[in-house]
Amino acid sequence: MDESDETLFSGVSHSRTADEVVQQIELLILDGVLRDGDRLPGERELAQSLEVSRPILRDALKELENRGLLVSHHGGGTFVADIIGQVFSQPITDLISRHARATRDYLEYRRELEGLTAELAAQRATATDKALLSRIIADMRRAHDESQPEDELSADVDFHNAVGEAAHNIILLHTMRACYRLLSEGIFFNRKAVFSLPNAREQLLEQHVAIHDAILAGDPASAKAAAQAHIDFVMRAADESARANEWGRIAKLRLIRRDGGRGGRSR
Repeated sequence: MDESDETLFSGVSHSRTADEVVQQIELLILDGVLRDGDRLPGERELAQSLEVSRPILRDALKELENRGLLVSHHGGGTFVADIIGQVFSQPITDLISRHARATRDYLEYRRELEGLTAELAAQRATATDKALLSRIIADMRRAHDESQPEDELSADVDFHNAVGEAAHNIILLHTMRACYRLLSEGIFFNRKAVFSLPNAREQLLEQHVAIHDAILAGDPASAKAAAQAHIDFVMRAADESARANEWGRIAKLRLIRRDGGRGGRSR
């Protein structure tokens, strides 16, 4: 965490108990301010920011570790635990990855969540939320113009996470982050393959801009429609990508069979 993070933590009340420290850090995690993998400031700095003694801070951090919210690495600092990845257990994640039909169910599920999230974001986004969305769209445009697909894909996930934050609903926020984690790890489908389809990148950029514009305009109905239209497109693109991959696989098998057959013929 850098210098800009020093205002995340504020002094606790005059009683200065470990429970109050625990509550403040818990709320930062619950509200999505602190994310999995974030490193907390050093003990001295954090104790000063919270205006508590270091023994009280140690008790609070120990309790947060016991609750599975923080992890400590000896000599390496204290970090927010990977709680998002636990929304879907490893066995169900592995099961999903082995069955292609889960892709459509995932996208169908996301379609409804994305629509609701964008709708709420259009109603609740603060000036800070809107500025962040605009900054991400600018990054997305830049990556698109410079033909940097990896950066464009990264901005894609950043954008949807920011919309989730702008909705100001903590259940939606953590649910959506779990969905994007699985998407980023390629559990459901190859996002790069979807990006490689003709004109897909251009259309995806336009769709994200439409969601952005509707949220900034405070138009919940348009934001919901734009978000759902985006997922409808992704569903069609995922189907097309999977179909093209299957066609390619079959064509290669036919070629192997032909070559093998030719080699086995008498001359």
